[in-house]
Amino acid sequence: MTAINQDRLVNHFIELVKIDSESRNEKQIAETLTEQLGALGFAVTRLPVAAELSNGFNIYAKLAGELNGSVLMSCHMDTVAPGIGIEPVIEDGIIRSAGDTILGGDDKSGIAAIMEAVRVIKESGNAHKTLELAFTVFEEGGLHGSKNFDMSVVNSSEAIVLDSGGPIGTIITVAPGQQNLKVTIKGKPAHAGLAPEEGVNALTVAADAISQMKLSRIDAETTANIGVVNGGQATNIVMPELFIEAEARSLNDDKLSAQVAHMVSTFEAAAEKHGAQINIETERSYNAYNIDDKDPLVSDIQAAFSQCGVTPLLQSTGGGSDANIFNEKGLKTVNLSTGMAKVHTTEEYIAVADMVAITEFVKAFLSR
Repeated sequence: MTAINQDRLVNHFIELVKIDSESRNEKQIAETLTEQLGALGFAVTRLPVAAELSNGFNIYAKLAGELNGSVLMSCHMDTVAPGIGIEPVIEDGIIRSAGDTILGGDDKSGIAAIMEAVRVIKESGNAHKTLELAFTVFEEGGLHGSKNFDMSVVNSSEAIVLDSGGPIGTIITVAPGQQNLKVTIKGKPAHAGLAPEEGVNALTVAADAISQMKLSRIDAETTANIGVVNGGQATNIVMPELFIEAEARSLNDDKLSAQVAHMVSTFEAAAEKHGAQINIETERSYNAYNIDDKDPLVSDIQAAFSQCGVTPLLQSTGGGSDANIFNEKGLKTVNLSTGMAKVHTTEEYIAVADMVAITEFVKAFLSR
């Protein structure tokens, strides 16, 4: 059987990460992939998204196969910042950034793996399952591309997202739901030196609430965090207004609801205590998913990994991905590791051997 062309795989990956594509700026990467997928024989459809989400578009592509079965594979095209002018460095089988940007393996390693697997299958002349692709915009910071993906074009009933870290063979079957909270506390301004007692300090309200709030690791399934705090005008003014953005996550919907209710009530009680006004907006970002360990999709993935000499590992995660959204939309989806490490940092890296291994898996899965 034709082997993975490691040099071609790595060169394509490097080509992709050198294309600037921070969230909302995916036009160039989307145009490039549209052309490349067309050259590989895919029927490619550009799926428009609102201009405020991206200057690019979601990609749907389909490659009809000869074997029974159909699967959708998905990756996102955007990166976090700093992702402008990425210069990959290869040392001792490790690909990393030069140190002043992220690498972009999240999630271009998945894209490169899928496309190299297809190249090898076509070169070998072997039969394969029908493959559908969903390459999404603006995944980072809200899963917006998948939320706005036109599912009416998808025929498959199951999907694989390649967008996780950890050892090759990691299969994410359980992922949390997330709820966002946007809190505006309105106190009362006063001169901090002349009459501070006449003011209501919004920061004091927030501090009182947060000191009584369960945060960080709540239990094995649940976390909560205060992530953004903005407020204040000058040191001599009692802070009149403060904005806070927070989140809660849990693998269990009841626990998530309870944590959010706790955070809301704690903020409200502190505001009432200090005589401040408060406005809290809370929105579900995405729902949890839980795929049974014995589900046929999971079994097929495990078998393909075993065929490649890789031990499959079923895991849960504390992070969300496009898999959450696709499951919510009725498409049974798991998330797999591509071997990416230290993502969202300038220390991000990926091993060439892991890129080859996940590409071998994609080839094996499609050829079963």
